[in-house]
Amino acid sequence: MKREQHKLPTDLILDIKSRLKTLSGQINGIVKMLDEGKDPEQINIQFKSIDKGIQKAHYLLLDEVYRKALAIGIVKAVDSCPGNCGNEDKIEYLKSEFPNLELSDLTNRLKEIQTIETRLKNYNEKKG
Repeated sequence: MKREQHKLPTDLILDIKSRLKTLSGQINGIVKMLDEGKDPEQINIQFKSIDKGIQKAHYLLLDEVYRKALAIGIVKAVDSCPGNCGNEDKIEYLKSEFPNLELSDLTNRLKEIQTIETRLKNYNEKKG
């Protein structure tokens, strides 16, 4: 299924760019620490900090993209299912779970809603 392109919010772009610039400075700092022969434990601490920072920036991006795509998919499914399409229970379940979904669940739920969208499209084409 073709995925719609979504423009990221400006504040999210600025936040991620700021985080990446900070991380770039930290990486340069590690290079300097290596050149200066600093204690490996201090270098390890910097690596851990960078790892956490990159994970957070990545999480922000994925959360925005997948959460928004899932929300749009749920709205489309609700609009395509007037109440007798055979997917009402699953759509309602996804709607009710949406606010509490963890990032790891978002991708699976997005696949589910895309499958439902395909079924609804076929259902509505046969009906119409």
